[in-house]
Amino acid sequence: MDANATATALSAVAAIDLFRRGELSPVTLVETSIERIERLNPKINAITATCFERAREEARASEARYRTGQPMGPLDGLTLGVKDLQPTAQLLTTWGAPQFRSHVPEVDAPLVADLRRAGAIVVGKTNVPEHGAGGNSRNPVWGATGNPFNANLTAGGSSGGSAAALAADLVSLCTGSDTGGSLRLPAGLCGVVGFRPSPGLVPHPTRPLGWSSISVLGPMARNMADLSLMLRSCMGTHADDPLNRGVSKRAFDAAQPVQLASLRIGFSEDFGGCPVAPEIRATFRDRIARLAPHVALCEPVDMRLGEQDRCFDVLRAESFMAGFQDTFERHPEQLSEDVRTNVALGQGMTLRDRAWAHLEQTRMLRAYRAKVAALDVVLVPVAPVSPFAWVEGFPAAIDGVTMDIYYRWLALTYRPSLLGSPVVTLPCGLDPRQMPFSLQALGQPNGDAALLRAGQALEHFFELHEATRRPRPDLESLAASDVSLQAFVSHPAQPGATSGSGAAATVV
Repeated sequence: MDANATATALSAVAAIDLFRRGELSPVTLVETSIERIERLNPKINAITATCFERAREEARASEARYRTGQPMGPLDGLTLGVKDLQPTAQLLTTWGAPQFRSHVPEVDAPLVADLRRAGAIVVGKTNVPEHGAGGNSRNPVWGATGNPFNANLTAGGSSGGSAAALAADLVSLCTGSDTGGSLRLPAGLCGVVGFRPSPGLVPHPTRPLGWSSISVLGPMARNMADLSLMLRSCMGTHADDPLNRGVSKRAFDAAQPVQLASLRIGFSEDFGGCPVAPEIRATFRDRIARLAPHVALCEPVDMRLGEQDRCFDVLRAESFMAGFQDTFERHPEQLSEDVRTNVALGQGMTLRDRAWAHLEQTRMLRAYRAKVAALDVVLVPVAPVSPFAWVEGFPAAIDGVTMDIYYRWLALTYRPSLLGSPVVTLPCGLDPRQMPFSLQALGQPNGDAALLRAGQALEHFFELHEATRRPRPDLESLAASDVSLQAFVSHPAQPGATSGSGAAATVV
């Protein structure tokens, strides 16, 4: 393989190895990433604002460090996309919201700062829904992100730009965040790996509701080894996150790899009754049937744990009221319809509803622990449907069941969010519509290290077989969306920059 010609397709782990051996330069990686973004990003609109000149400078400094054998950290020289909900110093951060079209923060968010200290080189931001609300990454600032396998279809959300950028080999690694599936859903729909860690493993000191466990930060990558590499640079301690546990990184390095034959697996095709399209159920059953003969145990698990949807409704509304109620009351026009829907839902709730939801969440956690005490992982589909047209906000109905609110179709991912357990998304082939199909693997609460080792064993098995290995899109022959990516853009992001067209705006 000509490493210089195919640098952006290299795994992060492989790129670091080549840097250390002097067979690839961070300068080459950054330049090929920039070239690929400029040439192919207009087809999918995954990358928004960019900082190419700063990235070039940082790549030259990284190259010099490798020459002396003193890299800055474990990610030195790797290209990084940062979700546009996470502030980046001297780089446009908009949250996909018109009122922040010209917002350029002075400092990095703590997660971004940690990754940059480990040597990662930010090349640009990745697209999101407005304020991160919903499972479809489109907003009035940047437009919509198309799926790298079919640009007319959704890449998911809210970390849709990150997932699409990774699937398209635009960058080495990406950041994400997850409340109701924002890391897992887009990773699943684009065929990459997303990890929702246990609350507190990755510090989240800017979370408005510090004691709430449903919103977490996490890494996204193209395979489990890259994900684990990135996670070790995300972990740490921060006194402003009351859930932060300061887990030692040694727990993620010391243990031997898990053998597939030893795994005890539970599975549920609908997580306690979520509506799931028949074709997704059939694909899920196929993957379970392929896996079952090779593991120690593979049995169904009843995931009817309680009133999961109502509980999530209350906790989600609580968090939206904490973040947006003042704006809702003073300037409602600055909020998207989805955000206003969540705040209005919360205004109709009472303290009794809040107390009930927290009690129910606790009951569900304990019920889950009892059900999975003898299991290593529980496997569940990521999405209940194949990717749909991104011009649709969400599917109106699934398997004959009408969605009563815009996020109800995310129940397969938001129900696990209530349990506090780590969850990793694993690509495993294509669905009947030739779009990526993925599984969620749920672990024991606070069992992140064990889950990642199990995930590596499962990934290795899936990669051995053509029908289940991670799919790769063909960006060279991909047609751009036949619906203008400016469909949700009313004004340019900033003077002289193009927003929503797939052309990245530059702020340095």
